[in-house]
Amino acid sequence: MGLTLAEIAVEIGAELHGDGRIAVRALGTLKGAGPDQLAFLANPKFRSYLEQSDAAAVICTPDEVPFSPVPALAVADPYKAFALISRFFDPAPVGPTGVHPSAVVAATARVSASASIGPNAVVEEGAEIADGVTLMAGAFVGAGSRIGAGTRLWPNVTVYHGVSIGERCIIHANTVIGSDGFGFAPGRDGWTKIAQVGGVKIGSDVELGSCCSVDRGAIEDTIIADGVIIDNQVHIAHNVRIGRHSAIAGQVGIAGSVTIGENCIFAGKVGIAGHLDICDGVQVLGMTMVTRSIKKPGVYASGVPHDDHAAWRKNAVRFRQLDELFRRVKALEKSSGDKP
Repeated sequence: MGLTLAEIAVEIGAELHGDGRIAVRALGTLKGAGPDQLAFLANPKFRSYLEQSDAAAVICTPDEVPFSPVPALAVADPYKAFALISRFFDPAPVGPTGVHPSAVVAATARVSASASIGPNAVVEEGAEIADGVTLMAGAFVGAGSRIGAGTRLWPNVTVYHGVSIGERCIIHANTVIGSDGFGFAPGRDGWTKIAQVGGVKIGSDVELGSCCSVDRGAIEDTIIADGVIIDNQVHIAHNVRIGRHSAIAGQVGIAGSVTIGENCIFAGKVGIAGHLDICDGVQVLGMTMVTRSIKKPGVYASGVPHDDHAAWRKNAVRFRQLDELFRRVKALEKSSGDKP
């Protein structure tokens, strides 16, 4: 059905330049949008695309309005405004209210009448499913767990027992929350498993990508605070704590008992060793291995950038020679009387 430009302007707090009666029925790019699609310009270097756009309207800053051949919605932050309005055009299916006949819901579970429980979903004893929750096909909610209002679990999400998930969260397919942490005591006869008696507490407005693993705490809970966003295939070990509004990209691995502050960003494949503290406002670049606590906000990196193979082989040999070269330099300094 779409929205009119006047309605969109109200939703995103924009100043409308053009006919507010024009209807928008889909989203598009500056280059590809047609006369019923909404586009945006966030970076002035793409202004040439704006000048040639056939979109129904463009979200842009006030400075770009004179260059727009189509109606414009002027805002301070076009990218955020586009994100806000995108939810009205989201094609994700909305499940019907009620419990599907093939779902299994325990007699002691509390399921809101406004929730949607999909095919083959399971809700165990004492679990609580709040208003407007969607459990898609095959989702599992363990005993005593709670799913907050408006949260959506995509197909085959598994929530173990004793897990609390806040409101308006999105948990994507095949993610597992509350599995046992990797806790074992070594001995002469092998490994003795340590029972993981903690749980997992996830705040509101959290999103977890597909195929993530969030382990339950060994004694105290694993905690993910409000507004955290987590990409696909991320592992969060037991007793990790992640502060509000932090962002974690794909394939990051966080070892046990790590505490991460607020507004942190971790790029792809970052590895974090166990029992470390990372303060607020830290950004860690891709493929970095974090082996000690970070106590000062800033940008951190490690690893070796790619190079052509021949140069890489030479540098790899030189790297192995660093210790010998260091010793030779120290010996030369000592023999010449130079201070280190």
